[in-house]
Amino acid sequence: MPLLQVERLSKRFGGVSAVHEVSFVLEEGELLGIMGPNGSGKTTLFNLIAGALSPDSGRIQFDGVDIGGLPAHRVCAAGVARTFQLVRPFPGLTALENVLVGRLYGRARTTTAEALNEGRRLLRVLGLEARANEPAARLTLIDRKRLELARALATSPRLLLLDEFMAGLNPMETATAMELVRDLIAAGVTVLMVEHIVWALMDLARRIVVLSAGEKIADGLPAAVAADPSVIDVYLGGDVGHRGHA
Repeated sequence: MPLLQVERLSKRFGGVSAVHEVSFVLEEGELLGIMGPNGSGKTTLFNLIAGALSPDSGRIQFDGVDIGGLPAHRVCAAGVARTFQLVRPFPGLTALENVLVGRLYGRARTTTAEALNEGRRLLRVLGLEARANEPAARLTLIDRKRLELARALATSPRLLLLDEFMAGLNPMETATAMELVRDLIAAGVTVLMVEHIVWALMDLARRIVVLSAGEKIADGLPAAVAADPSVIDVYLGGDVGHRGHA
């Protein structure tokens, strides 16, 4: 059974169909990329899976359990965590305190001492150990991205939703972010990833789903998706090999 199974998922806002009968599966340990032009439904899809929105129709099954329409805290407790394109740390809390929020209110039940040890471990793994006691507001963008990832991982997720993790990063920071994602996969974390940097997503993902106007238009290996005429027409504009933002 796939870890995540989305079946004919739909969401409308007034007369606009943001997501229309989208279906796909995600196997445990896989990195699946979601891409498409602005307004294609990527963020709405993430919000439906993460519990920020309820679907109008269709099903979302996580490890065989229907989570569609559950509130975000229950989806998190089931083992699904997410990051945001616009990072949202608690600015007045230190980096360590931010991670403790995820650990103490996530899926795993733990003591404060255990949470502190795990929080420090995550900061060390993500290169933030030296900044553990700094307020989040003082961190650079790449370090706030690291912190956002640490806080999500602190909830002990089985599935991590990465929402444009590389947005706003320079080329060197993008390379660092890609290595962090590769480390997640090597550690066995299952990842569903929305990303506008096409070449990075093509490099990282085992499989890619493409959305356009709320509908799925492609689903397959990166090379096959890149050569799909419908994808080239609506999204890539024929410049499949361009290394930059789409």
